[in-house]
Amino acid sequence: MTTEPVTFDGHSGDPLSARLDLPDGPHLATALFAHCFTCSKDIPAARRIAARLASMGIAVLRFDFTGLGHSKGEFANTTFTSNVDDLHAAGDYLAGRGMAPSLLIGHSLGGAAVLRAAEDMDGVKAVVTIGAPYDPEHVTHNFADALADIELEGTAQVDLGGRPITIGNAFVQDVKAQVLGPAIKNLKAALLVMHGPRDSVVGIENATNIFTAARHPKSFVTLDDADHLITEPRDAEYAADVIAAWAGRYLHLTPPAPPIGAPEGIVRVSEADAAGFLQDVQTGPHHLLADEPLAYGGTNRGPSPYGLLAAGLGACTSMTLRMYARRKGWPLTHVSVDVSHDKVHAQDASTPTPANIDLFRRRITVTGDLSDDQKHKLLEIADKCPVHKTLEASSRVETELV
Repeated sequence: MTTEPVTFDGHSGDPLSARLDLPDGPHLATALFAHCFTCSKDIPAARRIAARLASMGIAVLRFDFTGLGHSKGEFANTTFTSNVDDLHAAGDYLAGRGMAPSLLIGHSLGGAAVLRAAEDMDGVKAVVTIGAPYDPEHVTHNFADALADIELEGTAQVDLGGRPITIGNAFVQDVKAQVLGPAIKNLKAALLVMHGPRDSVVGIENATNIFTAARHPKSFVTLDDADHLITEPRDAEYAADVIAAWAGRYLHLTPPAPPIGAPEGIVRVSEADAAGFLQDVQTGPHHLLADEPLAYGGTNRGPSPYGLLAAGLGACTSMTLRMYARRKGWPLTHVSVDVSHDKVHAQDASTPTPANIDLFRRRITVTGDLSDDQKHKLLEIADKCPVHKTLEASSRVETELV
């Protein structure tokens, strides 16, 4: 993933700070991410979701609303409506670069904002809300003690998450006036509602109301014990994986043809967690994780590299037997292959000392009304599996540092 710092003019003409996370491979679609109330584009959940989407070819623009993070302007002069206008400005910026967003993602109040903005943004096919309030006025619960001062003085400084934030009366009155029900009902895009039942900031009943108001296609996914800000890496990873898998259905991502000289396409592997060994593996439209066991310093959230290699041998063996039995018309009803890997010493005739070699033990189980001769032939055919032949032959790896 390549991250490009960009700026564009917000609703009031003030420059807004943004990051455009671009896929390292083909660009298949674009997402626009709206952060939570008084947060920023750089919260861990936003970074992880953006990285996961970029790994599957979806560029992500995440930006700071007016007066927050690194964006210019006065937050005290903003409203919920101005946040929606900032989203439209972000969408226009992307459209100007020929990459109009087809996916909107909003966290907390940002979720309410994308629900409002989606109805006026052409080309949006899918919308995701994370911990979003059904009633935008819900955010005033965070500074309820200051509401009287805000109404009397026009503004008041409140403490939100240990940070002093100036809230204006225009913001309070604007969120009070918002009614999202009709916008959700008229949403012309698929909707994914994600919420933690233990969210103490925005209660789970908000997710129920959003989901009930929406028409199909709509989906709801619980975030279990995740907190409102999705601060735990495993929760952010889970949310990112679900969004990526769900969005693919509605964005109709179609990778380009594989390049000449790479008939299987490019397999792209990138770090998902620099603190450990977790890897994002993207091959065409398919995604999986690679990792190491806990005993080797990993988090055991995916197969090890040798596990993936053994999986390739097992899958190829099973496919090869199925193809042969189908061609012959044999009554093979099921195939399963168990593969294990080990390093063993073997005496190489060309060297005076024992050498380490890789030993793959393959145990094949076939079912069906097969004769002994047919079973024996299938055992022979297993050795003709292309991956088997590749592992037995000497391969060459050409490497360059980019």
